[in-house]
Amino acid sequence: MFDPEVRALEPDVIAWRRHMHRFPEVSFEETQTTRFLEELLRRFGADEIGRPAETGLVARVFGKKAGRPAVVAFRADIDALPMQEENDLPYRSAHAGVMHACGHDGHAAMLLGLARLLCEQRESFCGEARLIFQHAEELPPGGAAELVRAGALDGAEAALGLHLSSNFDTGVFALKRGVLTSNVDRFSVTVTGRGGHCAFPEQCADPLLAASGMVTALQSIVSRRVPATEPAVVSVCEFHAGTAYNIIPSEARLNASVRSFGADTRRLIEREARRICGGIAAAHGCTADLEWHEGYPSVVNDARLADEAERLVAVRFGAERIRPIGVILPGEDFSYMLDGRPGFFVELGARNAALLCDQPHHNPRYRMDEAALLCGVQYQYDF
Repeated sequence: MFDPEVRALEPDVIAWRRHMHRFPEVSFEETQTTRFLEELLRRFGADEIGRPAETGLVARVFGKKAGRPAVVAFRADIDALPMQEENDLPYRSAHAGVMHACGHDGHAAMLLGLARLLCEQRESFCGEARLIFQHAEELPPGGAAELVRAGALDGAEAALGLHLSSNFDTGVFALKRGVLTSNVDRFSVTVTGRGGHCAFPEQCADPLLAASGMVTALQSIVSRRVPATEPAVVSVCEFHAGTAYNIIPSEARLNASVRSFGADTRRLIEREARRICGGIAAAHGCTADLEWHEGYPSVVNDARLADEAERLVAVRFGAERIRPIGVILPGEDFSYMLDGRPGFFVELGARNAALLCDQPHHNPRYRMDEAALLCGVQYQYDF
């Protein structure tokens, strides 16, 4: 199943992943991680290593095989999440309140494995492999847009990415042509009223009561305004109000996440959110200020590259490892790298209940089955 040179890398890939897991860093603060990656890439013999942004880096490896010199970019994200790990592992996070709970440590380790293979096997390919270790995927505006603006993708004819997934068994490749991920937006609502003593509510304009009505009513956008054939999510995830049990506050604040597909639905949700929040606030004698923050656009997979990925997986791992999937709602700023070039993004299964690797992403007990790492290295190497 695996080429001998790929199989030989497994202990190192696992060791690199565990090192990054033990020393995680949140978005835009990946200084130690970037230094670790750069030291290894220099040791491997990468032809060029650049820092288009303060954290994250881009390495280039040039092949020596004769042929048309294509430029293909491979991307891995490297940031962790601001959460406390609850796993009892020898390599558990050494940084309080920070954890790799989304597989990015595995992504970076797999790309390191590819980098070393390409440096050792320059005669086996022509053109340029551009290896992008991207910072800040988890925190909009994200690192991908910053790298694109800095020219990190200039000249690349295609961009390839992958994500380890606890939704699929280890070694399963979940593939989709066309639109894969959702648009990712968010909005905040500040509700301003008139505070006062809880015993005299008639003297107040209660922003907490108004905001509570908004939480309920916002759910009607998807259920009553978005067509049932169009996937969308509106989730109010934060509610802040009040300072004491007997004081009606003067202000309440909501923060919500929005997932959608297509520009029309994106605009519809924003318009309806403004209408609902403004109307409910007015009905309670309050005002509502809604701030809309547009986030990552959808990842759209190129059909030709999807066909090639399916062929490669079938030949290398067997057709039974291929899982056709529908759209998925998590966002991905890899989408910015597809502006002006085709690309393909695959979900690689890393779920194994027997090894306790079955918790969802962004969970304090998230674990990955490290057997998936070699699958990712081989897949990228075959491309």
